[in-house]
Amino acid sequence: MSGKGIRINGLRKRYGEGDTAVDALKSVDMQVAPGEVVGLVGPSGSGKSTLLKCLGAVIAPTAGEMVLGDEVIYDDGWRVRDLRALRRDKIGFVFQAPYLIPFLDVTDNVALLPMLAGVPNGEARKHALDLLTALDVQHRARAVPSQLSGGEQQRVAIARGLVNRPPVILADEPTAPLDSERAMAVIRILNEMAQEYETAIIVVTHDEKIIPTFKRVYHIRDGVTHEEAGEGKGFE
Repeated sequence: MSGKGIRINGLRKRYGEGDTAVDALKSVDMQVAPGEVVGLVGPSGSGKSTLLKCLGAVIAPTAGEMVLGDEVIYDDGWRVRDLRALRRDKIGFVFQAPYLIPFLDVTDNVALLPMLAGVPNGEARKHALDLLTALDVQHRARAVPSQLSGGEQQRVAIARGLVNRPPVILADEPTAPLDSERAMAVIRILNEMAQEYETAIIVVTHDEKIIPTFKRVYHIRDGVTHEEAGEGKGFE
């Protein structure tokens, strides 16, 4: 799969009007190539969550342009009619908590999205098992989430985020609940999957352990982004 990754130009988000208006995003410019993992860091209240919600088509920006994959999704207004389908087909989400469905086994947790999109059950489950194998958690394919360790749950959540082969993955504090070893394993997996599937990945994090792994880091302060070269250690 090829595409343009993520491109954001002059993105703004204002909450409220008049004297009570708050500019959560003032001027956001970002670019993430297919196969690239970048970090997004900043203090609480800097606009990270708002930016992720805009990129995930959860809330509408106020102005600017967003391109996901090969599609302009926002240009001073939504350019996509079905935002639910956009989120399902073009965007993968990995959260701080895995949010796995407790009464489904691991395979069905991963296969559910493609099945909802109309992929035949057998094909969806085969693709889910292929991803679980790539993430070295295939031996837990028939387990339910409560039977998994924290690291295993997060790997299953990554598989679920990748299962529709979206051009974009948004990872919000994916290593926060993990120890150093498991956190580094998750970041290594994201880098490997980004390259294999040509996926553009943004990782929002406060985790000092993983920040040195990024080759590029965007700092967001007071709703404005600043790009810096990262250290890129450990994933050559």
